[in-house]
Amino acid sequence: MSVELGSGGLTKFNRRRLGISKSHWTDAACVGSSTPNSLNIKGYQPLLIKAMGRGTRQMVNSDKYGFPRGAPKLQQKSFFGFQTGDMVKAVIPKGKYAGTHTGRIAVRKKGNFKIKTSTQTFDVNHKYCQHIHKSDGFAYSFGELADAKT
Repeated sequence: MSVELGSGGLTKFNRRRLGISKSHWTDAACVGSSTPNSLNIKGYQPLLIKAMGRGTRQMVNSDKYGFPRGAPKLQQKSFFGFQTGDMVKAVIPKGKYAGTHTGRIAVRKKGNFKIKTSTQTFDVNHKYCQHIHKSDGFAYSFGELADAKT
């Protein structure tokens, strides 16, 4: 596999010559002098990967003077088969948040997890949660769909 470099001006020239909209992933296809005369990217969609934190190494919270505040954190990271960052589907039968919700959870020892959906954040019992995706430290989504064919 070879690596090719190119200037920003050459990338812009290639992108305009091919009639492609500007985005990070389309610029990557237009870098350098080996850019082909035609590029079919219609219907392609990039996978966006974002690093997500999975907690902290800090064992005890501290006050503004640096003294320990509260009890030490638990060594255990998963409860009831769930871990912070897992994607779940919660089917809640009754109450204020009745319905089906999909989102990322933060686990708690007693089983009342915090679920964060795209629009709201609330508590849900572990009994109503089903795994969709176990946490691997990343969040995945899709970028804009390409519509250019040259």
